[in-house]
Amino acid sequence: MRTMLDAVVIGSGPNGLTAAVELARRGMSVEVFEARDTIGGGARTEELTLPGFRHDPCSAVHPLAAGSPAFRAMPLERHGLEWLHPDLPMAHPFPDGTAAVLAHSVGETAMSFGAHDAGVYRRLVAPFTGRWDALARDFLRTQWLGLPHDPFTYARFGLVAMQPVTLLNRRFQDEKARALLAGLAAHAIAPLRGFGTSGLALMFALAAHANGWPVPRGGSQAISDALAGLLRAHGGAVHTDFEVKRLDDLPPARAYVFDTSPTALARIAGLGNAYRDVIYGPSVFKIDYALSGPVPWTAPEAHHAGTVHIGPTSDEISAALDAAVQGRDPSVPFLITAQPSLIDPTRAPEGKHTFWAYGHVPNGWTGDATDAVERQIERFAPGFRDLVLARAVAGPPQLAARNANYVGGDTATGSAAGLRLLIRPKLTRVPYETAHPAVFLCSQATPPGPGVHGMSGHHAARAVWRRLRGSSGR
Repeated sequence: MRTMLDAVVIGSGPNGLTAAVELARRGMSVEVFEARDTIGGGARTEELTLPGFRHDPCSAVHPLAAGSPAFRAMPLERHGLEWLHPDLPMAHPFPDGTAAVLAHSVGETAMSFGAHDAGVYRRLVAPFTGRWDALARDFLRTQWLGLPHDPFTYARFGLVAMQPVTLLNRRFQDEKARALLAGLAAHAIAPLRGFGTSGLALMFALAAHANGWPVPRGGSQAISDALAGLLRAHGGAVHTDFEVKRLDDLPPARAYVFDTSPTALARIAGLGNAYRDVIYGPSVFKIDYALSGPVPWTAPEAHHAGTVHIGPTSDEISAALDAAVQGRDPSVPFLITAQPSLIDPTRAPEGKHTFWAYGHVPNGWTGDATDAVERQIERFAPGFRDLVLARAVAGPPQLAARNANYVGGDTATGSAAGLRLLIRPKLTRVPYETAHPAVFLCSQATPPGPGVHGMSGHHAARAVWRRLRGSSGR
């Protein structure tokens, strides 16, 4: 008879692997089971278009990973993780050929907005510059579990963070700053007038100033592979091609930790309607490109940026998000694009490039937004279509097929609109625990929510550790 494990983790995304590593580093016996033939979940790399072109099917640029308290506490560089930084973390071009930029430097960022708004931006970020570690510890967590480490900074940031970004943007006179901040807030895939969107925009801006918006050499798979390597170094194991349909499919364990959607957890663990009220948000329509050359941006700054946001006004960005939330077809999408091959030569054959872009669409949408996406790119990079060697298109059905956590194509594994960015997946004191004392949830469906940062896994591992230590007297 097989010895009972301390913990079994279902799903090998960044949060599942983080939870597994943290438990294994505490001396626990841990095994991970993944349904697909490769690990990584939303942090994978594949040849989606042509041989030699390495694409990230989901996440590609990692501002929160580079500054994650969980990842920083791990020697991931010993297991192959290397961060590469573009000259500019992000550029936001405009139709006249100019651009606002999110730079490593606060000053360079501010000066791209114009004289008046430069001062407003400097004053906005000044109280938090140099305090990334405190902000990350205090905000990348469940807000009501424990006191903040830095109460003064926490309160000061919280007063700004709770505002809608539409309110924050009233401080600025010109559209450049407004559009840039709206684009940062749009990463939540929720209406810009919602609670907490200023906090998201500010966190992304401060992450750029503190740690950049880097990409991993070789692709996002490098993050997952480094976590798995560290897990194995501490005696853990990873099993792929192992679909879990019920708990009885798994070896006996004292704890089962789910890096899945709440819906899947309830089905597999037999928890019935425990998560029946979870709301899944809008999806995205993503295109991965193999290009014969770099994107021909009209704005010079965009040629040096790892990420480029396309949406010239805050109103246009807001309208695009509202359309996705309200179930309407995209017409003029706001696009988040990335060009990792500019700084990582391993992504494409010499002289060629990889590029991806996504816009927002309704949950479960089955249409084709390729033309709408490429029309929008051509507004800021005329001749782009002439460079396309191949494209891999993924709407909500394809995204859900690639990753079962993305219900209806929701890459956030649960709506992040309003208070749902804080209360995930439902209102409960410890969101990582469930009605079953041996079953835990560690996916981005729990706080602090979407992103490759491992913090949901980190907090879930702490909940598991407390439960098992209490039951065993450890």
